[in-house]
Amino acid sequence: MLPNRSAVLFSAMFAAACSRSSDAPPPAQTSPTTVAAPSAQSTTARAAPITAAEIGKAAPDFTLPDLDGHTVKLSDSRGKIVVLEWFNPGCPFVNKTHTVGQLKELASHEMAKGVVWLAINSAAPGKQGYGAEANRAAKAKFNLPHPVLLDESGAVGHAYGAAHTPHLFVIDTKGVLVYAGAIDNSPDGEGESPSGGTLINYVEQALEDVRAGKPVRTPRTEAYGCAVKYGA
Repeated sequence: MLPNRSAVLFSAMFAAACSRSSDAPPPAQTSPTTVAAPSAQSTTARAAPITAAEIGKAAPDFTLPDLDGHTVKLSDSRGKIVVLEWFNPGCPFVNKTHTVGQLKELASHEMAKGVVWLAINSAAPGKQGYGAEANRAAKAKFNLPHPVLLDESGAVGHAYGAAHTPHLFVIDTKGVLVYAGAIDNSPDGEGESPSGGTLINYVEQALEDVRAGKPVRTPRTEAYGCAVKYGA
C-alpha cells in the first residue's frame, strides 16, 4: 500500500489539472459477470449498480469500441494473459508514466511475450481526456502498440472499480482477475520516489508470477493518479 505522505505530495502538484476524488466512482452493489456498455447516445442511462471485480474471481466480460469503431471483446482473449490499463491522455500521471515512468515501453515488451494489453478510457462526454481525437493523438505521442478502448458510459470502469488513471488490472489465462492497483510503488509517476526505497513494478511482477504458475505475490495495491472522469 502506498504511503499517504507521498500520495498527498504529488496530488497537490497536479491538483489544478487533475482531481483525485471529485470524479471517483460510486459504491457498487451487485455483481454480474458480463458488462453491457451503452452506446455514446445513451451515456445518461446507466445499468443497474454493479460491484467492482473481485480478485480471484472471473473478470467481468465486456465489449467496447476502439478508436476506429471496431469492437473488442474481452472474452475473445481467453487463454491469454490480459492487462487492462485505465487511461486518460489529459492526466499528468498518465503522461509521466508513459514518457519517463514504468509504463514507457512496458506494453510493447509484454505483448512480445503474448500478453494482450488494452487501454480503456472511461471519460464521459465533456470531461478531461474524452473523445477519439484526443486519444488518437496520445496513442501516437506515447507510441502505444495496443488499442485504446472508449467506455463513454463508464459501465466497464465501474464494473472493475477503476478509480484512477492509471489503474491496472491483470487477468490470467483462465479469465480470473489476479491483480488490481498501481503500476508501481512510486506515486510521482516517474519511478523516483518508491516507498521503502526500492522500486517495484507491480504489474510486471504479477505477470512474472502468472507465467510461472505461482500465486501473485501482491494481488492488490492502491492505485495513484487522476480520478477517472466518469459522468454524473
